[in-house]
Amino acid sequence: MTEKNKKIEISTASRLSVAPMMDWTDRHCRYLHRLLSRETLLYTEMVTAPALVRGGALHLLAYDPAEHPVALQLGGSDPRELAQAARFGAEAGYDEINLNCGCPSDRVQSGTFGAVLMTQPDLVAEGVAAMREAVDVEVTVKCRIGIDDQDAEEALPRFLEAIERAGCRRVTIHARKAWLKGLSPKENRDVPPLDYPLVQRMKAAFPGLHVSINGGITSLAQAEQLLEAGLDGVMIGRAAYHQPWDILAEADERIFGMPGTPASPEAVARAMLPYIEAHLSEGGRLHQVTRHMLGLFAGRPGARQWRRVLSERATRDGAGPEVVEAALGRLAEAA
Repeated sequence: MTEKNKKIEISTASRLSVAPMMDWTDRHCRYLHRLLSRETLLYTEMVTAPALVRGGALHLLAYDPAEHPVALQLGGSDPRELAQAARFGAEAGYDEINLNCGCPSDRVQSGTFGAVLMTQPDLVAEGVAAMREAVDVEVTVKCRIGIDDQDAEEALPRFLEAIERAGCRRVTIHARKAWLKGLSPKENRDVPPLDYPLVQRMKAAFPGLHVSINGGITSLAQAEQLLEAGLDGVMIGRAAYHQPWDILAEADERIFGMPGTPASPEAVARAMLPYIEAHLSEGGRLHQVTRHMLGLFAGRPGARQWRRVLSERATRDGAGPEVVEAALGRLAEAA
């Protein structure tokens, strides 16, 4: 595949993406999600540039080739450090490098990256330019509409203008402010009001930017509506994690116009077994994989039993694929 075709493919894949979520979208989660959708763009958890550059933690870049198309999300603010981290990501084979300008956690603020960067668009632009100079893969940004007392109507276009000037061509906007003073990271996912119209106005104001929207999207139907309203992409977070079958199983057909809906969630669970066996053979533990599978049958008969068997047995010493089979057996009994 040529680099030009790869860029076209990644842009198409971003019509629907699964949000980067700390402690959730690790490589085991992404492997499961890829079984559900061949087309959806997947993101890593945020990996900090200092961890890669200063800490040498290149093991954080490990992934399965089946995960493509997959993007690496970086956290950081030093342009030179971001450029080196982006090189590591590109050398590892990631299809996109994304800069986090939206995370509101205290740890991120103290490191001068994440949502606090909404107040420093010129620094973000320097980082984007440095990463673009360092790698051939696409460099993108994920941001909020603003933070704290910023006027989002002024702050967001100023931010987008800066990153577009630096060569960024694709941005994902979480349609909420981040309140860094007074709200916890968890509260920041729900409390600040959503402003979808502002994101839609930004798409109109910046027609050259590929704009994806994130925040509060809980169904494929809602994603379809936002795409029909003129946005270029939709990013779904918690709903895709907690109800992966509902969000991802029909995504290829409904969002991308491609065939290939998996046969059933049971078939997907069984398709995970060879992956689980390989993980165990490398010294891994069962629950590291199965914790991401708890929501696979959400809303279906036997879902509670499925979750209970995995939750109670997967953490035991020596637990293996037989636990998944037992959980599937409980599902069959409830059907």
